[in-house]
Amino acid sequence: MLRIATWNVNSIRQRLSHLLDYLKEAKPDAVCLQETKCLDDAFPRLEIEDLGYNVASHGQKGFNGVAILAKRPFETKPGLPGDPNDEQARYIEAELSTDKGAVRLASIYLPNGNPAGSEKYPYKLAFMDRLIAHARRLLALEEPLILAGDYNVIPEPRDAAKPEQWLDDALFLPQTRAKFRELLNLGLTDALRATTDSGGLYTFWDFKTFGWQRNNGIRIDHLLLSPQAADRLASVAIDKEMRGRDKASDHTPIRIDLDL
Repeated sequence: MLRIATWNVNSIRQRLSHLLDYLKEAKPDAVCLQETKCLDDAFPRLEIEDLGYNVASHGQKGFNGVAILAKRPFETKPGLPGDPNDEQARYIEAELSTDKGAVRLASIYLPNGNPAGSEKYPYKLAFMDRLIAHARRLLALEEPLILAGDYNVIPEPRDAAKPEQWLDDALFLPQTRAKFRELLNLGLTDALRATTDSGGLYTFWDFKTFGWQRNNGIRIDHLLLSPQAADRLASVAIDKEMRGRDKASDHTPIRIDLDL
């Protein structure tokens, strides 16, 4: 069994103790991190490596930043193809070695896009177009592929406790959701929705609105699977307990088990 988690940690250095606890408790084989908010040379590698993980980071000072941690050896490629001028650290891809061949894994921190009337929203849509084009190329490899991360997309009304609060937000605009469906329609499977149709399943609760205390959450962290990975999906779990810890990230981990 291969356990893969994704988690927007909202500053790796501020949440390091939480991450180390999670690695010990959930024992994932690989973790995709987003919003690490530090340069690569400031990434706390040693503490994580002491728990038996290999580490690859693609960071920026103060914001953005993605990383992949894995118990197995892997090779990485930082950056999403399609725009050589894009300097934001939002994508890293790894090829993991397993006993049954390679598994390809990406950690994605998709742009928020707010305010929707600013230049940030076209950047979000352009990033999604680049992701769609790259996913199409990866799917042609016909290998287990997991595109994991903070997509900053609420796919459907059931993915928000109060969808009416998000109607004008870049995370829920019709064009955003259409791009997400376009990505899925390449042949990818939303891991959580492959196992349940239930509402009330969230991965993010806003600090500013006391979302956690009111359970006013949204589901924006996703693991999208190629057919070769989806065929091996055994289970999905949102590790909600991590959000309730002291000084927690506003996101909580979500993980899958693949029967490999």
